[in-house]
Amino acid sequence: MRQTAKSVISNKFQEHAQLKRRSWYWLTPMIVLVLYALVMGAFFWLQQIRDDSVMFVTIDQEMRQQRLMWVVIALSIVIVIALLSLWRYTRYRANAEAALVAETAFRRAMENSMSTGMRVLDLEGRIAYVNPAFCRMVGWNEADLIGRPPPFPYWLPGRYEAQQQLLEMMISGKTPSSGVEIEAQRRDGSRFTARMYVSPLLDPQNVQIGWMTSMTDITEPRRIREALTAAHERFMTVLESLDDAISVTADASDGVELLFANRTYRRLFGAQTMGHQELLAGRRGRYTDESIEVYSHNVQRWFEVHHRMLAWTDGRRVRMQVARDITERRKHEHESQIQQDKIQLTSRLTTMGEMASSLAHELNQPLTAITNYSMGAVAMVKSGNTDPERLLPALEKAAAQAQRAGKIISRIREFVKRSEPRRQSVAIELIIENTLSLAEIDARKRAIRINFEIPEGLPDVLADPILIEQVLLNLIKNGLEAMQDSTQDVLNIRVAHEENMVHLKVIDAGHGLTEPERLFEPFFSTKSEGLGMGLNICRTIIESHQGRLWAESNVTSQGTTFHFTLPCAGATSAINILTSEELTA
Repeated sequence: MRQTAKSVISNKFQEHAQLKRRSWYWLTPMIVLVLYALVMGAFFWLQQIRDDSVMFVTIDQEMRQQRLMWVVIALSIVIVIALLSLWRYTRYRANAEAALVAETAFRRAMENSMSTGMRVLDLEGRIAYVNPAFCRMVGWNEADLIGRPPPFPYWLPGRYEAQQQLLEMMISGKTPSSGVEIEAQRRDGSRFTARMYVSPLLDPQNVQIGWMTSMTDITEPRRIREALTAAHERFMTVLESLDDAISVTADASDGVELLFANRTYRRLFGAQTMGHQELLAGRRGRYTDESIEVYSHNVQRWFEVHHRMLAWTDGRRVRMQVARDITERRKHEHESQIQQDKIQLTSRLTTMGEMASSLAHELNQPLTAITNYSMGAVAMVKSGNTDPERLLPALEKAAAQAQRAGKIISRIREFVKRSEPRRQSVAIELIIENTLSLAEIDARKRAIRINFEIPEGLPDVLADPILIEQVLLNLIKNGLEAMQDSTQDVLNIRVAHEENMVHLKVIDAGHGLTEPERLFEPFFSTKSEGLGMGLNICRTIIESHQGRLWAESNVTSQGTTFHFTLPCAGATSAINILTSEELTA
């Protein structure tokens, strides 16, 4: 009967063994059968010769002859059956030998190809078997190890006692199921770390005959694990030492789960999600990486909060939050803003002081007119001439001049007094007209004409009108001063619309500049008077409006061109709306 295969894997070793022995198992029965046939043929041949030589045969002889024939036939049948049994047994044994050879070859191939070192100890602690992987691992061959009692040659010098205790623990069956780590030495003197697993070795009767040990070199994995552990410790040390509050949370069925919090977060908010949710500012769901400033009422501090979505170690999408305390920065910014407002107010006062004589002359005209019209009306009344048709025009002209003077004083008062910026959507034409109402006073004194060109359909700008008027007045005033000795008497103001910005130019025909960018440096001035802070303040104002201020020398003519840009009100509103929608999402 053919032996059933023990594995579903195609066993080439068994096929080879069967092929090698296929032509031999039937040879012995066939030789015996052929010899028996020759003996029986010789027997019947001799019997025939004897019958032919005897003329007369008695009854007793014939009976003996028949009995002998039956014995021979029975013996032949027995021999044939025996030969068939022998043939079947020989065939079965050949298959068994082939299976044994295949199993031995297969086991040897597995032992030679595996990277795990296998070692067998007998009950007395001597090495009974080692596979090639074990020999490669320790550097000693099989002949050096088989039958060797402890101490073994791969034990570390000076640690024999500890190694002996470990061996006794292994032999006593007290080795943990997780294995043990050992330090060993190769034949060349190099050392390595291995993890060893021990199990009892049983014979077919389930009687223990030794201990089977598997050993794996874990030197490199251990080095990598130690390096990763060290890197993790360094990373955690850095995170714990940061002044920023770092937290990681994930959505859970019962709310929000705090996955990580560094020392600063725990100091401020404890080990709860309260701080993370407060700094989250009510946002949930998916959002892009962003930074916002949030005030925490619990700790009464300002934080600059950075949010990011991450993939956690278990595959979940989590929120990482980095909150930086900016309370002191906000305080300094507030103080700086107050100081900046004071500087801007001082700058406007200085500008008005420099224009005081021109303003006095401008106010003197309507006041003189009012005085003259009033005295004329008084004279007419004293003379008894109270004709309304002659008296009314004088009074109307006096009232008009009074309104003119009142408007001038109101504009100056509003220009000087305002300190808190208030941005609004305003037409650039209105800003220019209001500025020219102040600048034309100085322009007429210097006999310079101000010409401005504004295209139709120009969009409004989002700005503080008073601050922009301060910038424009300062630029016009500088241009007028630069044109004091110029042969030309026209200062041009041009406005253009470029994408989402309004571009304004103040073009003078003065002496020009060699270093235009230095004009905006603090305390730098080309004039003998002044502190050199006017243009620096102007740049600060324009940049606070998300604009840009710069100066260029005119290429085609003498003089300098001052440029500044302001965002359009519509574009800025669209940006603000988009940002609000993102924050709401």
